[in-house]
Amino acid sequence: MSANERVRLAQELHDGIAQDLIGLGYCIDALVGMPGTPNDIRAELRTLRFAMTDLVEKVRAEIFALRSSTELMPRHYKSSTNYELQKIFAELLRNVQEHSQATSITMSLHDNGVGGAGEKEGHHGLVGIGERVRGLDGALDIESSESGTQVSITVPWVGP
Repeated sequence: MSANERVRLAQELHDGIAQDLIGLGYCIDALVGMPGTPNDIRAELRTLRFAMTDLVEKVRAEIFALRSSTELMPRHYKSSTNYELQKIFAELLRNVQEHSQATSITMSLHDNGVGGAGEKEGHHGLVGIGERVRGLDGALDIESSESGTQVSITVPWVGP
C-alpha cells in the first residue's frame, strides 16, 4: 500500500468509523444517565462503554500507524515488520497507561549493526529524537560501538 493510500485510509477511518464509535459512546452515556434505567442494565451499559472506549483507542492506534508507518522507519525496511513493531510499542504504552500506575517509563532499542550513531552531517534523526525527549522532560542515552547501538529513552509518565 502506498503512502498516499495509507493517508487516505487513515482519513476515512478517522472521519467514518472513529467518529461513529465516539457517537455511539455518547449514546451509551445518555442511556446510563437516564432516570429509571435499572441498575443491572446500567452496569451492562458501563461495561459496553468501556469496551467502546477501548475500541476507539485501537482505531486511533491504527490511524496513527497508517499515517506514520512510512515516516518511522526506512522505506526499504519490510512494511509488515514496521507495522507490527509500531503496534507492539503502541500496545505496550497502552498497557502502561491503563494498568501500571507508573511514574516513569524507559524504552530501549538495541541493534547489532556497525555502530557509529551520533550527529552526522545531513542526518538529523537523533537530533530530532533528542529534542522530543527533552520536550517531555526526559533523558536520552545513546551508546554506540562496533557491535551495534543502544538507545534508551526515559520519560516521566502521567497516567490517565
